[in-house]
Amino acid sequence: MYLPLFPLKLVAFPGEALNLHIFEPRYQQLLKDVEEMGVNFGVCVYTDKLTGFGTEVSLEEVYHRYDDGRMDIKTRGRRVFQLTSFDNPAPDKLYAGGEVEFLSYDFQSTDRKQKEYAFYLKEMLYLLDHPVEIDAALINSFSFAHKVGLKLEEELELVQMSSELDRLDFLIGHFKRMIPAIKAAREAKEKIKLNGHFKHLDPLSF
Repeated sequence: MYLPLFPLKLVAFPGEALNLHIFEPRYQQLLKDVEEMGVNFGVCVYTDKLTGFGTEVSLEEVYHRYDDGRMDIKTRGRRVFQLTSFDNPAPDKLYAGGEVEFLSYDFQSTDRKQKEYAFYLKEMLYLLDHPVEIDAALINSFSFAHKVGLKLEEELELVQMSSELDRLDFLIGHFKRMIPAIKAAREAKEKIKLNGHFKHLDPLSF
């Protein structure tokens, strides 16, 4: 399948809403074609180079159109792909395009694994000041993947995993490493605050 391509330094996860500000002329042209032809486009992951992976996204809403052609839009992540060819620019276009192959995913998990994931996820989000109510039965590995402190390279690694159990294990491992570190950092911060104040010390009897 041939897709118009929009390289960005981010990973768009399947099912995720992604808001974009479109300002470059080449991407204004891309969105014009997307609207007129009713097609989707691909957000390619760019680190220090094009990685060869990305996500097909669909245009859901145009929030605002500016007089100079800029746009604020809402998109939705659909399917993750791997590039098999890359044209920059695409034929007769300002923007890039390429042939893609979509990755196969499964979302099968176990009740025990879902509850373990939800337990650590809730703790992680609380520590990162994103407390939410979580229903373990309604979430998957991509539901909060942008809110748990993954590096871009880790998000890319996650999105390439075909198995839901592998993705959940990957995230649980991340939580187990990060939660103690975040707690230790918070405790250190509180100690630093206390060191700047007068302390009332109870007299000791001995």
